[in-house]
Amino acid sequence: MSVGELAGLLVAVFWAVLVTLLAVVLVRLSRVLREAAALVSAVTEQAVPLLVDAGSAVRSANEQLARVDEITANVQDAAANANALSSTVAATFGGPLVKVAAFSYGVRKAVAKQNGTAGLPQQPGEREALARLVRAEVRAATAPRGGLLARVRRAVRG
Repeated sequence: MSVGELAGLLVAVFWAVLVTLLAVVLVRLSRVLREAAALVSAVTEQAVPLLVDAGSAVRSANEQLARVDEITANVQDAAANANALSSTVAATFGGPLVKVAAFSYGVRKAVAKQNGTAGLPQQPGEREALARLVRAEVRAATAPRGGLLARVRRAVRG
C-alpha cells in the first residue's frame, strides 16, 4: 500500500466516523425536538383553560368592584345625611341651650346679689368645691349619650 492509498484510507475512516457521529447527534436532536413539540402542545392545551379561568376571575372581580362602588356611594350619602342631621340638631337645640344657660347664670347672680353673697366664694375650700361642681356639670353636659344621635355621630366620626 502506498502513502496515497493510506492517506485516502485514513480520510475515508475519518469521514465514516464523522458521519456516524453526526447521525447520532441528528437522531438525538430529532428526539429533543419531538419532546419539545409534545411539551409545547401540552402547555398549549393547559394554558387555554387557564386563560379562560383567568378571564372569568377578572370579570368577577370587576363585578365585585362595581358592587363595592355602589356600597361606598351609599355610605357617603348616609354620612352626609348624618352630618346634616347633626348640624340641624345643633342649630335647633344649641341656641336655646345657650340662652337657658345664660338665663340660669343671670338668675343665680340675681339671687346671690339679693342674699348679699354676690361674687365668688372667698374661702379656698369653697372655691375648690365650686370648681369641682362646675367640672362635674361640664362633664355631665358633654358626656356622650347612648341615644341614636350619639351612635350616628360616632359612626360618622369613625
